[in-house]
Parts: sequence; structure tokens; C-alpha cells
Amino acid sequence: MKSIEQLRETWRRDQVFDFVQPTPAFDKAIDTSHGPILYVEDVSVSFDGFKALNNLNLYIDDGELRCIIGPNGAGKTTMMDVITGKTKPDTGSIWFGQRIDLLKRAEHEIARGGIGRKFQKPTIFEALSVFENLELATASNKKVWYTLNHDLSGEQRDRIDEVLQQIGLTEHYQQEAGALSHGQKQWLEIGMLLVQNPRVLLVDEPVAGMTGEEVEHTAQLLTSLAGRHSVIVVEHDMAFVRSIARKVTVLHQGSVLAEGSMDQVQNDPRVIEVYLGE
Repeated sequence: MKSIEQLRETWRRDQVFDFVQPTPAFDKAIDTSHGPILYVEDVSVSFDGFKALNNLNLYIDDGELRCIIGPNGAGKTTMMDVITGKTKPDTGSIWFGQRIDLLKRAEHEIARGGIGRKFQKPTIFEALSVFENLELATASNKKVWYTLNHDLSGEQRDRIDEVLQQIGLTEHYQQEAGALSHGQKQWLEIGMLLVQNPRVLLVDEPVAGMTGEEVEHTAQLLTSLAGRHSVIVVEHDMAFVRSIARKVTVLHQGSVLAEGSMDQVQNDPRVIEVYLGE
């Protein structure tokens, strides 16, 4: 295991030792009394004349697992970008519960306020151990050398232990993250979000490049998170979607084309024509 001084020097060279400072919690409680935790209403986004989202309406219930599918260019990535504050829509509204207007919040506020996003390519810290990655993710002060020199609280350590078990990396907690398999790196990044206790988790193509065994473990992991978290999974692998799907939304040309169970959308003639029949 590297010494603290070696870790400091690594992150000084990489210039990632000082992240965005934490923001206060949202000033209003997340109100899900009507069911949905996320409201995306009449959202449109254009890039140089191309309409990436076209009056998109999407509602995610508190604690549900939703799969989002659709052909390339359907608007899936842009949808995640507007929810997380990376892209501001031209028109429409996005609410976190009934009281928090996400269009009035910065990207880092949304991330710290309870909406986590896992990108397709893992963005873990490969020079640190699995445990240290989770330690950094749970810390209130995101400066690496501050975090690595301050003891975790009992509650933080218990949460990390719980997440290690959830993601199946308890036995690898001391291992350098860069030495993990591709699938394990994906699980670690999910774990880095989980230690922050997000209410909503957006997961982009989680099983791309995984072995069959890793795909199976990922399916078990994501389905186990539903209930405690709302999980939105964007994926192209239809076998994987079928293995986890409870409700599926099909996007096409920036709008919802169909929505329902996997059987319902697979048998929808419009979905077969624009996507599944490719």
C-alpha cells in the first residue's frame, strides 16, 4: 500500500486533489407525497438546430427501478445531462420531488443534494485503494490530503462497510483500484455514489464490456438498490434490461415513444420499427 506522502504526490501531479467544495443540503425537503421523486415536463433541448429532446415528459417514482432504452440519438444522454444540471434545457421544467426546482440549481448542488450519476466509463481513482475511493466519496471535505489524514466517524465507517458488502468488494477493500477488473471498477463507482446516500441514481450502460458473471452480479446489485433509491438505468443490452426491468421507457427523437413492461414495449409495433427491429 502506498504511503500518504506518495498518494499526495500522485494527486498533486494529476491536479485532482481539490474537488468542488460541498454545498448545503437543499433548503426544501424532498416531497414525494404524490409518488414521483423526479418530474421532467415538456423539456426540449436543441444543439445547432438539432432537437436532442423534444417536449420530453418523464416521471420517476420514489424507489422505483426504471430502464431507459432507445436507438442512438434518441436523447438518452441529453436526458441525463438536463437532470443532473450539466445542460440547461431551452424549455420545460425539472423538479426533484414537488418543491425543488432543479433548473435553479448548479450541477454540483444537484450532485451533493441527492442525485448521483455513474457514467459509462468508470471515473474512479486508480492509484488509491478501494477503501480510500469510498472514503473520499463519503468525506465532507473533498481535499484528498485532508481526507486521508482525518479519521472517519463510526457512522461513516459503518456505511463504507455496508457499501463494500453491497457491491461485492469487501475482500478487495485494500486492493489498488487500478488493479480491479472492468466490472469491479464499475461496481466501485456505483459504491462511491452509494456512500453519499443518493435518492436518485442514474446509471449509464453499466454492463458494457462485462463478462457474463459480472453482468449477473450487476443485475443483482441494481435490483437490490430499488426501494431505498430510485434507479434509472440507460442500457442497450436487451437481455440485461429484461433481467432487471420492471418498467421500461423507450425514447425516440427526444420524446417518449412507449412505456410499460418489457413485454409491452417489445411487442409495440412502433418500438419494433424504430429500435428492436434494427
